[in-house]
Order: sequence, then C-alpha cells, then structure tokens
Amino acid sequence: MSHKLVYLVAIGLAGSLVQVAASGREGGQAIQRINPPGLSTPATYSHIVRAGKTLYIAGQVGSDAQGKVVGPGMVEQLEQVLKNLQVALKSQGADYSHITRITIYTTDVDAFRAPDAAAIRAKYFGANRPASTLVGVARLASLEYKVEIEATAVLP
Repeated sequence: MSHKLVYLVAIGLAGSLVQVAASGREGGQAIQRINPPGLSTPATYSHIVRAGKTLYIAGQVGSDAQGKVVGPGMVEQLEQVLKNLQVALKSQGADYSHITRITIYTTDVDAFRAPDAAAIRAKYFGANRPASTLVGVARLASLEYKVEIEATAVLP
C-alpha cells in the first residue's frame, strides 16, 4: 500500500499564510491546515485543521491579529478569545452552532465563572451550548493570558 503526501502551494491571503496539505491515501480524508486572515500567524502550529467536515480549532487567546494582548482582565480577554474563535469558524463557512466541543483553560476559574464573563459566553453561544470542559491551570503560554479556548466543530 503506497502512501503519498501531496503538499499544495502555500497561498498568502491578506498577509496571513494559509497552508494546505492533502493526503493521497485511498479512502482517506483530505487534511487541510489553515491560518485564516484576521488571526495571528503562528510559527509552530495551525489555527485550524480540517479533516473532511470536522474542524479542529487550536486554543484561541485574548490577543488580536497582531498578537497584542487586548487587556489584563478576564472579560476583555474572553471577548477577544470568542471573537477569534468566530473568525476561525467564519473562515470555514461555520458559526457557533457548528461547535460540538470546547475545552477552556483559565488561570482564574472564579473570574471565568463570574456573571459578566457568563454574559459574554451567552452572547456568542446563545442556545448552542457545546460539550464543555473547564480546566484551571497555573499559567498559559504567556503570563498575560487569562483564558484559552479550543474547539471542535462539525460542518453540515
């Protein structure tokens, strides 16, 4: 059984690098690695890995497309995290209703569960509540980050 891995040309879109890799394995699903415009361009991972109709979205943090942290508080960072997640979803023709699972990592569980943070989550998820795991951690990739959310979504 031969396995071919075909790499397509990386395409620059609005200053962001979109990398696409497709598996030539018979019966296998194509895998795409995507860094959409509107999100920072990571050096060591992809924001989205798409396998068929499933989207695996890397942990989004409270920084803007230029990588600048939006503020020191949970509320402002959570708002940015969910905006970033929305950018990732929209880039694939999806929205919050397509999310099936999220994992939330936070350095402050109490601040994350506070009413003002709950209101922000409700604004984005509404009635589309995915399976969810909340994990309290000592720190995230940057000492400034308060919250990170990764997601899995399934396209129709």
